[in-house]
Amino acid sequence: MVEHDAHSATREAYDAAATTYDQLFRDTLRDRPLDRAILSAFAEVVRASGDGEVADLGCGPGHITAHLDQLGLAAFGVDASPAMIELARQANSGLRFDVGSMTALNIADGVLGGVLSRWSVIHTPPEELPVILAEFHRVLAPGGHLLIGFSASDGPSHPTQVFDHAVAPAYRWSPDHLAAMLRESGLAEVARMVREPEPTDRRQFQEIQLLARKA
Repeated sequence: MVEHDAHSATREAYDAAATTYDQLFRDTLRDRPLDRAILSAFAEVVRASGDGEVADLGCGPGHITAHLDQLGLAAFGVDASPAMIELARQANSGLRFDVGSMTALNIADGVLGGVLSRWSVIHTPPEELPVILAEFHRVLAPGGHLLIGFSASDGPSHPTQVFDHAVAPAYRWSPDHLAAMLRESGLAEVARMVREPEPTDRRQFQEIQLLARKA
């Protein structure tokens, strides 16, 4: 019997939505200058700390992986959805994309200069997030950087909150709570970007991007 847990359900949902997702978010950075800025800063600190490979974890159809490549990083993508990975490979034949799980990455210890997790942990049940953060720490080289993006919960009294997501159940996080979880995993926050929602945004949530460093 195949186990049908939250991870497999999310994977199947993204497989079914892959083509639509690709079309909707292909130009996701075009009108987001702040996102482009923090990705550029991430690329700069990765290069400054040794210029190792960078894993875009939860890469989807590879749009951001390709952007990291354009910023001069040795980037590759990993996603749990085979359909997403197939789209990424079709669109970016010169880049590497692998099917994989953030809970058990097929990456050696301490080899990466950077990890990008751009809204890829939002479908992770809260009790399982420490496992993923420990994997991020394991694969990063000393001095390596993590950039993690997520939606903020409604204040510090709400460490996590479930929200309605078009593809699969998802969670918002208190930025301070997630930063504390990073510290417990050996990743120290060095910068934080908070983006307030636009009036036209369907969800009126703050978007948070935390930059953290492995000691």
